Order: sequence, then C-alpha cells, then structure tokens
Amino acid sequence: MDRSKKERTIERLQKALDKAPQLRKLSTSSLVFKSWRKYTEKAIARAYGEDDDAVREFTEISFSPPSSQTYALSEALWGQNVPRMSDQGAFDIGLSKASVLLTSYIEDIEDFWDDGEGVPDTASPSRAGQMDSKRIFVVHGRDKGPKHEVARFLGGLGLVPVILDEQADKGRTIIDKFEEEAREVGFAVVILTPDDEGRLRNSDAKPSARARQNVIFELGFFAGVLGRKHVCAIVKGDLEIPSDYDGVVYIPYDDSEGWKMKLFRELKSAGIDVDANRVF
Repeated sequence: MDRSKKERTIERLQKALDKAPQLRKLSTSSLVFKSWRKYTEKAIARAYGEDDDAVREFTEISFSPPSSQTYALSEALWGQNVPRMSDQGAFDIGLSKASVLLTSYIEDIEDFWDDGEGVPDTASPSRAGQMDSKRIFVVHGRDKGPKHEVARFLGGLGLVPVILDEQADKGRTIIDKFEEEAREVGFAVVILTPDDEGRLRNSDAKPSARARQNVIFELGFFAGVLGRKHVCAIVKGDLEIPSDYDGVVYIPYDDSEGWKMKLFRELKSAGIDVDANRVF
C-alpha cells in the first residue's frame, strides 16, 4: 500500500531537519548548503503550498550578518550601538531558526493532518497561532510612565504585554529581535510621547514636539502587518501626528484615565477576548 502524503511530507521535512546540524561548519557559499536550502524550501512548498506563510518564513531566514546599512538604521532608530555579528555566528543562528521552523512544521503535520488524504482537518495551530491574540506589543518612547501604566492595564485584562527591551536577546540583532517578537502578537498599542523636537529644514518656525523615530517606524510596521484595526495609538501631550496615518483614531493619554475604556473598546472591536469586569 502506498504511503500517505502525510508520511512522505514528514519524511522530507525530517530529512532536511537532520541535515541542518551537519552544515554548521560550512558557509552560505557552500554548494552543500545551497542544495540543502533549495531542497528544504521545495519540501515546505510541497507540504503547505507555494504561497503559504510557511514558505515565506523559511525563505526570509538570513544566514548572513546584517548589512552595514541595517546596522546604521538600527542604531538610528533605537539610539544605541549594535554589536556586530560574525559570518559564522549569523550562519549558525540561521540554521537554528530553520531547525525550529522545521520542527514546528513536523509537529503540525503529525498532530493536525488526516492520516489518509494528508490534508489539515482544521486551520493549522502552528500557522494561525503565531499571531497570539493574548500577546499585545507595547511600543513606547523615553517616557516610561505611560509604558508601565499601559502594560499594567493590559495585564489586568488577562493579556500579555510584550515590551521589546524586556524580551531575551537570544543572540539576535535588535531588528531581528523586533521582527520575531512582532510576528507573535495579535495587537499593538503604540504610545507616542513628546520625546523629540523637529521642524522643516531652514524654517524659522519653533520646533514642534515629536515621538521618537523608532516609535513612528514601529507604528507604520504594525499598521502594515496587523492592519490598522489591530493597532491603537495613544498620544500623550501635544505633538505632531504622522501625516500619512490619517483616518486613525488616536486616544489621548489623560490623567483621568479615560484612555483605559477607549483602549478596552478598541481591543474588543479587534476581536481580542477581554473581560471588563477584571478592571472596571
């Protein structure tokens, strides 16, 4: 009797997973590595389809250190020096990420595919679960007060606030750490506080208050990745609002704490499971 698609798929992915540790002494220019990468991508595509997120996740893994431009951007956005990564270090981290993905795919297929046809009987938890509606990313600037208040409020609702600088580095660059943590959240609260000042070049106008560059960057990132319905911007004080983000409701951060009820409504509107009785 012919083996099922499920069995063949697991066998291909396991083959790729078993090969990964043997590549650690190689490099991205190695023909052995290139062959493995091509085989693995094809195996994932055969399992989930060419256009599935699983393929994108694997192809987006970097096996090389970030470019000098990426380091410069990271340092400009986060205002701190970023340690440089060696070629071998980046290669090993890439292999580790690939191994984690392959393991999750194998577990997904083993647990949620039908034995006969090899078709998932429900939406794959490993795919859908990557964006956890209980995990809420909290973007903040230099003003730590609102960050702590928002995080405490979210925790009181039974949610899990994710603050980037409180997550383990795991050998990742800042931009990699941000991207990976951001993939696992279902909603983002972006706190804009008047940390910086700016004006048009050669202008005589008085500089106006602005949020930090990394806050604006992350606001746009989450709007694109999660959709505007899953992003809530809380504004403290009088500051410039990004001109290309019109149409979005901004919640004022007020001393009377009216922002809590408004944020609660935005969470409910986005389909986040929260209970008002836990806080109000």
